[in-house]
This record gives sequence, structure tokens and C-alpha cells, in this order.
Amino acid sequence: MSSDSEYSLQPVPQSARKGFLSLTFLMLGLTFFSASMWTGGKLGTGLGYDDFFAAVLTGNLLLGLYTASLGYIGASTGLSTHLLARYSFGRKGSFLPSALLGGTQVGWFGVGVAMFALPVEKATGIDAIWLIGIAGVAMTSTVYFGIKALMLLSSIAVPAIAVLGGYSVYLAVIDIGGVNELKQLVPEQALASNVAISMVVGSFISAGTLTADFVRYGRSAKTAVLITLIAFFIGNSLMFAFGAAGAAVTGEADISQVMLLQGLLIPAILVLGLNIWTTNDNALYASGLGFANITGASSKKLSVINGIIGTLLALWLYNNFVGWLTFLSAAIPPIGGVLIADYWLRRQKYQTFDDSRFKNIRWSALIAVAIGVAAGHLLPGIVPVNAVLGAAISYAFLSRIED
Repeated sequence: MSSDSEYSLQPVPQSARKGFLSLTFLMLGLTFFSASMWTGGKLGTGLGYDDFFAAVLTGNLLLGLYTASLGYIGASTGLSTHLLARYSFGRKGSFLPSALLGGTQVGWFGVGVAMFALPVEKATGIDAIWLIGIAGVAMTSTVYFGIKALMLLSSIAVPAIAVLGGYSVYLAVIDIGGVNELKQLVPEQALASNVAISMVVGSFISAGTLTADFVRYGRSAKTAVLITLIAFFIGNSLMFAFGAAGAAVTGEADISQVMLLQGLLIPAILVLGLNIWTTNDNALYASGLGFANITGASSKKLSVINGIIGTLLALWLYNNFVGWLTFLSAAIPPIGGVLIADYWLRRQKYQTFDDSRFKNIRWSALIAVAIGVAAGHLLPGIVPVNAVLGAAISYAFLSRIED
């Protein structure tokens, strides 16, 4: 048995692979997040009934295809996102995506802790500093026990969120007079379809780029693809629907706030806490893998250190850095485009990780990421999709020149 129980610097062996159900709950725990419901609320107030579902299903299908591609690669190789990056970015070149991915995940962890504490303070009167400390310690303690603890937590949280959230939406729909009344609502300021789809894809494409970190534990590549599609197409779509229903009836996109208005205080705190806990733990786990690639240290210890840092800086991050983290997250989808392109161009090189010889830096990958960021911002259409395709296509040309 390897001392590196999380396989942060080596492929996950078949003996350590996990079953379909536990991995599905893990990935659903990642996508069950309050921010997705908030985005769903924005879409629900900016789109009609049919347009809402068209945008959500289209966007999450695109998101699902992107993450399923990364999941296929992760399960086929058993490698984390950061070890995969060594092939396309080089040994030291992979430090850039690892730092970007790891750093943003620590930042979002801190923001998530504050997202839990501030509404609960408002609802209960308990000081936010205490709530941040308790939540930060709890979330950090579970990630210390690795992927098994994340799976156990998700197996509890996912059904609870689905049942309580579904009950709240049921009450909201009854309150407005039924589904037919929802269908009659007309947005005051309609969103363009490409903007709406960009919001859906952009809501989780940053974290989705880390899909390989989790589904590398899948027993087969086909299983990993199915799990990822379930999480990002079905699970994420459900979160958007939860947010849209609440926003249509109460004006609140966050289902925990809807529950408070419905007088469901304890369910509101449970749903908010479990939503953030599962996603935050996955973020910490992924951040540990990223910094392990850079430092060679234990990913488990690094995850705990990252949790402490995120907790201590939670309020500061929430008040000052959400915009900056959003900006940094825009540079992450092109990384996934490069990873996918390199695997399909040079798949034979991925079969023997231990014997692989990596260049220090592959400049084609770094330039392709820059081109992907530019494509996302400058080309018309769906921003995250343009970013991924811009990076993948440019890398396909540039890598041939570099090789």
C-alpha cells in the first residue's frame, strides 16, 4: 500500500478504484452548490419558462460533455488534473495551472465559508466570526480523511439537499398557484440566449476542469463519463431549477433564503450548510492535489493548511476578492481545452506515467491558454465554449510545431 493514500503524485491503481454509486454521490455533492441556485434564480427572472429550460439543458449538456471528456481521461489514466498537465504543459510548466487551479479553489473555499456564516448570522443572531470558525474547522476536518470521507459526506448531503430543496420548491409552486402560473410569468428584462447559456456553462466550468481529480477513481472510463454526465447535466440542472422556482415566487434565488421566508429555519441552515460543505471539501481536496504537484508535499496536509488559510481569510475574501476570483476563473477553461487536446493527440504517451520523460516547459500549452482566454473575451458566442475551443484548436497547431 502506498503511503500516498490519495495518489497525489501517481496514478490511482485499479485496487483503489471506487464504485459507481459512491462516485456519483461525490460528483453530485460537487455540483449541488448554492451559487448554482443563485444563477438559476437570475435566469428564472430573465427568461420565460420554455427559454429557461432550453438554456439550462443546453448549457449543462455542453458543460457535461466538457467535464465528461476530462473524466474519461482521468479514469483512463488514473491521473489527477495536475499530473495530466505535466504531459501538455511540462514538469515545471504544470506549476502554472496547478497554482491557478489550487489558488482559486482555496479562495472559493473561504468565500463559501462566509456564504454560510453571513445568512445564518442574519437568521439566528449568532456572530459570523464564530460561525466561520466552526464551519471552517468542520469542513477542513472532513477533507483530512481524504476521498472516502468526501464520498461519505456526499452520500448524506445529496439526498438531504434533494428532499429538502424539492419540498421547498413544492411549497413555492403551490404558493404561486401551480406550474401553469409559473409558465405565464414574463421577464421584465429578457436575457439573450447566448448570454443565458454562457451563464449556465460559466457557473461551474472552473470547478468542472478539476473533474479528473475525482473520477480518476472510476473503475472504467465509460463509468466515469456516465457519472460526470449525471452530475453536471442532471444534478446541476436540478440546482438551476431550484433557484429559478424560488426566485419566481419570492424574489430570492438562494433556496436557503426561500426556506427562511417559508418558516423552515432548520431545513434552511441544513441545506445551505450541506450545499457549501460538499463543494468546499471538493475544492480543498483539489487544491491539495494542485500544490502537491508543485511542492511534492502531502496533498492531505496541504489541504488542511489551505482550509486553515481559507477560514482565516473568509470574510476578507468574501468582501474583497469575489471579482478577482471570478476573473482568475476565466483563465481555467482553456487549461481543460489543452488537457483534452493533448490527450487525444498523444494518447500513447499517457500509458506509462512512471517511465514518462517530461519537458520542463511546453510553451505551446502556455500560449494556447492565452489564446483561449482571448477567444473567450473577443469572439461572439458562448464565452466559456469559445475559450475551451480556442485553446484546444490553437494547441493542436502549436504543439506540432513545438514537437
